[in-house]
Amino acid sequence: MIENRGKRSSDRVTRRVLSNRREYIKQNKERGGKSSRSVLRKFYYITLLRDPVSRYLSEWRHVQRGATWKTSLHMCDGRTPTPEELPPCYEGTDWSGCTLQQFMDCPYNLANNRQVRMLADLSLVGCYNMSFIPEKKRAQVLLESAKKNLRDMAFFGLTEFQRKTQYLFERTFRLKFIRPFMQYNSTRAAGVDLDNDTVQRIEELNDLDMQLYDYARDLFQQRYMYKRQLERREQRLKNQPGLFPFRRTPGSDSVFRDDAPESEASRLPTEDYMNHIINRW
Repeated sequence: MIENRGKRSSDRVTRRVLSNRREYIKQNKERGGKSSRSVLRKFYYITLLRDPVSRYLSEWRHVQRGATWKTSLHMCDGRTPTPEELPPCYEGTDWSGCTLQQFMDCPYNLANNRQVRMLADLSLVGCYNMSFIPEKKRAQVLLESAKKNLRDMAFFGLTEFQRKTQYLFERTFRLKFIRPFMQYNSTRAAGVDLDNDTVQRIEELNDLDMQLYDYARDLFQQRYMYKRQLERREQRLKNQPGLFPFRRTPGSDSVFRDDAPESEASRLPTEDYMNHIINRW
């Protein structure tokens, strides 16, 4: 349920961003290419991350049902990868019916470390040219790039923490959803029975994603705790009229049940979050 809703939500966000971008370009051309205060738009990039093992299994199930990404060009530095740089994992129209073992055995499977690859700047490592830099150096550069881009995003969430994700989104963008997010744990990925060796193999194939997710989860908890501290401070000021002026903003009086005890993340937010988010707003 999460994976389907997440995909639909991601598609809607992507279409909205692209639509706004096309509209901006069109209006800018009509004005002779000159920027105007009335047409300038401020874009905020957001993303949702998922537990790498669950995400990998979900993609395998998706491919097993016949899904393909044939229309994806994988553009990087103005060109698409050559067949030698990105060989296919299967022959024919799709890979429907593939076993998990077959899915894991393909060394060119883009499901491996997909989250790092999609967040990182591939041009830093020669795009899909694996001989551009040594493999270990390539992996480190991609991981650090993905971490940096994640830090610089106005918002990111974790599918395993739906309520906290909603809370952060509402507090970051000062809006309220009509309904609370629901945490559905019954997914296709959750229904796959795996032995320890298979789980370990998937974790090895997605080692960069595992490292990114650990980093993201820590940063996510820090941001969440910081927002909760701000909310409590605002509430104290609100309860003491005349002491400090208080301007109520939408979402400031939200009350959420935590997905986990606050003791799990008691550290203050990292400096990069304060610099990139607080000062901008």
